Amino acid sequence: SVLSRYENQITILSDYLEEFPETDEPVWILGRQHHLNTDKSKLLLDVSARLWFTYRRKFSPIGGTGPSSDTGWGCMLRCGQMMLAQALICRHLGRDWQWEKHKKQPEEYHRILRCFLDRKDCCYSIHQMAQMGVGEGKSIGEWFGPNTVAQVLKKLALFDEWNSLAVYVSMDNTVVIEDIKKMCWCPGQSSSVAHSSAHVHRSALGPNKNTAGLCPGWKPLLLIIPLRLGINHINPVYIDAFKECFKMPQSLGALGGKPNNAYYFIGFLGNELIYLDPHTTQSFVDSEENGTVDDESFHCQQAPHRMKIMNLDPSVALGFFCKEECDFDNWCSLVQKEILKQQSLRMFELVQKHPPHWPPFIPPSKPEVTTTGAELIESTDKLFELEEEFEILSV
Repeated sequence: SVLSRYENQITILSDYLEEFPETDEPVWILGRQHHLNTDKSKLLLDVSARLWFTYRRKFSPIGGTGPSSDTGWGCMLRCGQMMLAQALICRHLGRDWQWEKHKKQPEEYHRILRCFLDRKDCCYSIHQMAQMGVGEGKSIGEWFGPNTVAQVLKKLALFDEWNSLAVYVSMDNTVVIEDIKKMCWCPGQSSSVAHSSAHVHRSALGPNKNTAGLCPGWKPLLLIIPLRLGINHINPVYIDAFKECFKMPQSLGALGGKPNNAYYFIGFLGNELIYLDPHTTQSFVDSEENGTVDDESFHCQQAPHRMKIMNLDPSVALGFFCKEECDFDNWCSLVQKEILKQQSLRMFELVQKHPPHWPPFIPPSKPEVTTTGAELIESTDKLFELEEEFEILSV
């Protein structure tokens, strides 16, 4: 473990350090404004507080016989992890929580981090995401796009009862207010269904298998909006609206990048986007016996990378987090005021009612039989076989 920690730090420090320029322009990071001339250190602290997920190696093979590293194919999955982790930080610790090296962190922080460790029993691990992607038509080891990652996160969140998120992925560039409120206000599961599901999904839930998160109130909302902002290149007409999204207090940034090269965009400076880059391979890190995680390699302790917004691939996914209903109502107002009313060509639509020509909206619910791993399906099949044999013997 000492050697892997050393390797991780060497990898981080050897990266190119891209310093911010001297400018009077404000920097926006996930809904917070910073000024380089007066609080550059606060800006860098804000960036380093975001959980940074990169390629890893030497983890247990995915599916038992699959890859033990995601180098070269897992960058969009890592970006999806970063967006979701930011939602969980906002949910449990608040947007203004800061991380400091060697400082003791609350238990909720370590519990969030454990959700993403590269183990098959962690609910948002590379193992769970890659195997859930099979249901979306992606082979293990195949590169994901922004929409595929969004769909995978939506499915995995159904098994995560501690965080109890409602994940809404928009369809056809349209966000439906009625559907989101219906999903976020749905009551908790009945005890019989919850007990049955908890038994079947014990392997996938890992440390989050309790039902403390189930409550009849508003479920915190993770809103993901997959978009196509052009054909081969981003259409300049969308740039101002795209940047405006990073100013919103509900912002979780954006997933995107270049073809087969994904980044997690967290803000902008002028016409440059600021992003965390997952393309660094570090060694697998596991939790300690007391449940804490050696977390230095999960925080980017350097100036983040930047790229010109016009170099962005037009396929992106915006993310927003609304902990309370009032946060969602505020987001709707900001979208109407800052994005929809000022745009001749709208980046996406926000409508009150479910479109009548769409299929009826049914809030997603946790299935009683999981499809997240072949070994779990196999064990379930064996269970049914044993039950049948027992019935025959009883007769």
